[in-house]
Formats: sequence, C-alpha cells, structure tokens
Amino acid sequence: MRTHLLGIHLLITFGILFSCSNPEQDAGNTDAEFKSENSVENLLLKDHQPVSLYQGNEHPVEKAAFPIIDMHAHPYAKSEAQLDEWVKIMDNVGIEKTVIQTYRTGAAFDSLVKAYSNYPDRFILYCGFDYTGFEDDDFGAAAVKELERCFSVGAKGVGELGDKGKGLFYSRPTKAFGMHINDPRMKPLLEKCAELGMPVSIHVAEPIWMYQPMDASNDGLMNAFKWRLDDQEGIVDHGGMMSILEDAVGQNPKTTFIACHYANSSYDLSILGNLFDNYPNLYADNSARYAETATIPRTVNRFYTQYADRLVYGTDMGISEAMYRTTFRVLETADEHFYDRNISSYHWPMHGYDLPKEILEKVYRTNALEILNLQP
Repeated sequence: MRTHLLGIHLLITFGILFSCSNPEQDAGNTDAEFKSENSVENLLLKDHQPVSLYQGNEHPVEKAAFPIIDMHAHPYAKSEAQLDEWVKIMDNVGIEKTVIQTYRTGAAFDSLVKAYSNYPDRFILYCGFDYTGFEDDDFGAAAVKELERCFSVGAKGVGELGDKGKGLFYSRPTKAFGMHINDPRMKPLLEKCAELGMPVSIHVAEPIWMYQPMDASNDGLMNAFKWRLDDQEGIVDHGGMMSILEDAVGQNPKTTFIACHYANSSYDLSILGNLFDNYPNLYADNSARYAETATIPRTVNRFYTQYADRLVYGTDMGISEAMYRTTFRVLETADEHFYDRNISSYHWPMHGYDLPKEILEKVYRTNALEILNLQP
C-alpha cells in the first residue's frame, strides 16, 4: 500500500488520531485495510510508544550515589505489610528517610502518625492546615491551635499545600477555594510555622502546557490534556500564581518554603532562579517533574550548578524500585534518548543531567538535613 500522507489532524476525544487526508490516492485500499488495528492511519497518538534503538547508552543506577532524604511522598502504604515492603524498597535503592506529606489534620493525621510509628527513623510526617471557617472574619485562631496540636503529636512540617489557580485546596477535610497562600488570613499560620520550625511545602500552578490551547501547537499535549486548565474560567494564570508565591515568601521571611515541582516552572527555570536570588527562605523540590526537565539536560545541569544549595530530591510518584532508579538515572548519568512510561506521558525522550557528586550530595540529603533541622 502506497500512500501520501498530506496532513496530520489531531482529534481529541479519548485519543488523538493520525488520519490520511487524501482519499483519492488511497482509492485502491480496502475498508479492511483502513480498519486494520495495525494500520498507522488508525494509530492513536496516545498509543504511540516508541522504543529507543540507540545503543551504548544505558547506565542503570541500582542504588543512589548518597543516602537520600525523599522530601516529597504521600501516605501510599495502606497496611502494615505495605509499609514493611516500602521500607525494604527504600533499603534496596538507598532512600534513608521519606517525608510523608499527608495534607491532613485532626484524627486523620493522628491515625497516620500511629500507622507510620513502626519506623520512626524512616518516615517524617507533615500535616495540613485546617481551613474550616476560612470565610469567617474570625478565621485563624482555631487553625493555629490545630497546627500546634499536630506539631505536638509529631508533625515536622506542613504540606503539601496546593493551589492551581482557584485557591488552596489540598488540605483535608476542608478546601479553601478563593483564598491563596498570600492572603492576610494565612499570615498567622505561616508565622506559627516559622516559630515552630515547620517548613511549608506548596504546590503552585501547573506546568505551562496545561494553560495553553489544546491544539496541534501544544508541545506537551499528551500530558497537558489530562491536567488542562485552559478551559476553566476565573483561574489565576501561571504568572499570577508565581506572583502569589513570591508575595507569600517575601511577606514571611522567617518561614521556610519549599516550592514543589520546581514551582512548576520547568519551561523557564529562570523564574525559579530569580525567586531564589531574592528570597533565601525559599527552596524547591524536583518531584514528579523529571519528564519535564530531562528533555533539557544541559539547561538543568547549569541550573543545579548555580542553585545547588536550594534544591531537594523528591518523588511524588508512588512506591517502585524502578521509579526510584529512573530518577537516579536522570540525575546521575549522561544517558541520552531513553523512555520510561511509568513516570512520563509526554512524547519526548529523556536525557540524564549528569550532575557531579558534590551537587548530588546536596540535593539528595545535605539541603534536606538543613531544612528539617536534622543532625547530619
């Protein structure tokens, strides 16, 4: 079958379809050929999963170069057996401690403290903020009191707070849509975090592709469509969310902030770099943005070199030896053009940052020890 593909049309419903646009030249094809599941004309872009054929380019990392403090995970283990298995995986790959960002307060937080107490030296728990009554004029006192209580039962930090443009909503059980981290109502909570030495991890915005039109020009379309924000009215855009983050960090200089996922500025790391330059109380984790940054390894290498003291390791991608090892490969090797469908749904391949040992040690553990006020 000889065809001339004159156009590629993206049709987004449940998938994105490669389609032939010149029926006259394909007049000799049978309906069966067109309907063949193996026909490229019927291939959904979401199902396109190329395999790299480049040779001499594989340097898997079985165990991290230094003992790691994973600054961004969640309470994935749902039973004692799962928790035991998680610790075994951590041992196998070189994760010394894991920060569990629970979002939770009250009895829900207390139950997690109890569940993870079997391994007090391996897991560090963060609590959330209780936003109950945030619309009321007297909001604040009760939330601060609950924060102090969570601290007394074991919370070492707060997070993951989340705001994708509509307001704070990750903490459980109450969402605070309409209130952002720089809102005056948040000031007493953030000041109390500083007093108690509790760092605040916050997810602001989303990667830039989620704000762009969902069309053929969107470079990150394959992942962006799932998490799209372009079709939501009244949402603060990416630039606006960066301003909100900057306001909060600047207004609370004694509070330590960790911007999750590079502050979702992978497309332009200078945005985060400028914040680092101006605010010494700001750090960032690299969790769940390996795919977004492993496509620009030289830029990322320069960024890590310049801001090695401000970046920490995180995963935020479940529990899996393969997942951990892919993150090590991205950080530690100079491998090029490889895929890992478990941590990336973009069309592009990944490339290693090739970070030197002195930077890896800071990112893997030294910076986290300082943030968490732990002895090295």
